[in-house]
Amino acid sequence: MEQNDALQKQISATILQLRVRSPFFATLALFARIHFTDAVPAAGTDGRDIYLNQQFWQELTPPQRLGLLAHEVLHAALLHTVRRGHRDLLLWNIAADIVVNGIVLAQPNFELPAGAISNPSLEHLSVEEIYHILQQSGQQPALQIVDLKDASVNPQNVVELEAHWREAMQHAQTLARMQGHGVLPVGLQRELPHLNSAQLDWRSYLWRFLVQTPTDFQGYDRRFIGQRLYLETLTGESVRVYVAVDTSGSIDEEEIAQFLGEVIGILRAYPHLEASLYYVDTECHGPYPLLTQDELPVPVGGGGTDFRPFFAAVEAEQSDMHPAVCVYLTDGYGTFPAEPPPWPLLWVLSPGSLSTDAVPFGEAVRLIPG
Repeated sequence: MEQNDALQKQISATILQLRVRSPFFATLALFARIHFTDAVPAAGTDGRDIYLNQQFWQELTPPQRLGLLAHEVLHAALLHTVRRGHRDLLLWNIAADIVVNGIVLAQPNFELPAGAISNPSLEHLSVEEIYHILQQSGQQPALQIVDLKDASVNPQNVVELEAHWREAMQHAQTLARMQGHGVLPVGLQRELPHLNSAQLDWRSYLWRFLVQTPTDFQGYDRRFIGQRLYLETLTGESVRVYVAVDTSGSIDEEEIAQFLGEVIGILRAYPHLEASLYYVDTECHGPYPLLTQDELPVPVGGGGTDFRPFFAAVEAEQSDMHPAVCVYLTDGYGTFPAEPPPWPLLWVLSPGSLSTDAVPFGEAVRLIPG
């Protein structure tokens, strides 16, 4: 009991040091349950709780304890366990560590245990993008500590986790602002935009955007519901889906095929969705029927990027008799209309593209190949 009390006092002392050096991290740490256990060789998290090996912890210096605690808290708060989906655990852990360690090491007086992974050339990217780069290149840096637990999370728990850490983030930012420490620690801004679709990967987001019924959204965060186009209220009606693909050369054929394959899968499952495909650069080519992937027309284009011709084409074709939604695959770098279109709009942004926050209207999600 005395030993446990001593360990808890060390945790409390570390959190107090966090309060002095970074109220933001200290507040996040208070939203985590911290346990000492021999079940982990060093440290780990399941997305809600943080687990520390007693011997490993006691061998760390005070600055390393600060860094380790911030590291594990960030994994949890940034939903790295949930965002992994079905990706390889080890490679995902490496990608997540590159992001988190970049944030931690940017803080004054924070250190990490020996062997921590650092890659300044990648840490400005999201975990998903780093994972894809590592996967494509065959690179796999040695990882000393695998600290993301391989635990399946059901949809309801995903919603609860996301709500829990969203509240933690809000408290942390408010307290940091009140104490004059700025809103966010250096480097954290890079990762936050990717939490918009953190619960589910881009495929699930796309499905839920196109098929928005109360049943489909049961147990999921309501911010995924776009403009509430509930298909069950449209008895006897069809919904027009206008799909645009940026063919200016910024998106490769594999990404286009992956995106259109997912759209076609949705159309097969929901026959009341009727889709038209457009290829767009500075001009709009189409519409083409979107039926099966084997019958897709060869992409047309290769010039610059102008989003306006697509919306003009939809306006000319669209009838007020049928509800409509638009989905646009692009890198986001182009000329936007001065006014947003009157239909629900989802931008599917390619890897390394415009930030989701920079899109002036509509919803945005990032396409991660794989």
